[in-house]
Amino acid sequence: MQARGERGESERPERARTDAPRSTAPRGARPQRVEGDRAERPRFDRSRADAPKSYPPRRPGGKKPAPTGPANPHPAHAEGKGEPQRIAKLLARAGVASRREIERMIEEGRIARDGVVLDTPATLLTSLHGVTVDGVPVAAPEPTRLFLFHKPTGYLTTERDPAGRPTIYDRLPADLPRLMPIGRLDMNTEGLLLLTTDGEFKRQMELPATGVPRTYRARAFGEVSQQQLEDLFDGLEIDGIRYGQIEANLERRTGRNQWIEMTLTEGKNREVRRVLEHLDLKVNRLIRTSYGPFYLGELPMGAVEEVRPHDLAQFRASLKGAKA
Repeated sequence: MQARGERGESERPERARTDAPRSTAPRGARPQRVEGDRAERPRFDRSRADAPKSYPPRRPGGKKPAPTGPANPHPAHAEGKGEPQRIAKLLARAGVASRREIERMIEEGRIARDGVVLDTPATLLTSLHGVTVDGVPVAAPEPTRLFLFHKPTGYLTTERDPAGRPTIYDRLPADLPRLMPIGRLDMNTEGLLLLTTDGEFKRQMELPATGVPRTYRARAFGEVSQQQLEDLFDGLEIDGIRYGQIEANLERRTGRNQWIEMTLTEGKNREVRRVLEHLDLKVNRLIRTSYGPFYLGELPMGAVEEVRPHDLAQFRASLKGAKA
């Protein structure tokens, strides 16, 4: 597979990847390399009749008009049998916004229950019955949905930017539901960005404890050895920040440019760039190629594809700490 975008030296087929479980070897033990031990990477079969719906890329240009409907087309109900939960969690699960954003909305007096404005995100409820957002009642529940988006460079992973710079929402197709990004990609980073209707699922995916691997391909200027990259398997500390285990491989060299594949599970801010800069490399292109079992593959730049509900359910059941 290959990530579409810049032509020329960056074009190359993606290397096949095994779907074997991660090694349980003790910390510090490096995986043994065996030639030819990579099997064909699993991916979605777009030729199947039940293939996920794809959304064509949206042309860059005008911004989407402000929504006139409710702030959350995907509300939720409390999980469990009448178990009270914090309203911030319920609204995040509903797809209203992230927990942090919901806390701000409550501070702004935008959320009420039975006509009474709420003043704390710690309010416990068994359901969202009678809850309104900006005066609009929470709608009927819908299942969690997940989308794959091939983010181009030049777009911020945020809903709005005070400076007026373009965001991913300027590029997403207009007929999608309200979506929240899982994690972020820098403005100058391209590749796979996951989008979901479920704020609680977003939070679970972003927690370092969940341990979902993300793989990137970086083109960097400078010199580095495979041994230096393998040393990243032990983790490292940069400017007082500890970075955990990173699996890194030198793919190929073109002049003084190196193509490097890196897989990590923490996803700290600008982690790939900072680690490579620590090795005296200057990153001039960065592509996220996978997030968990979901791959960029040949999804066109700017296009969106929805994950089949069955595939999403299987993945959620496999997450660390997932409820039975």
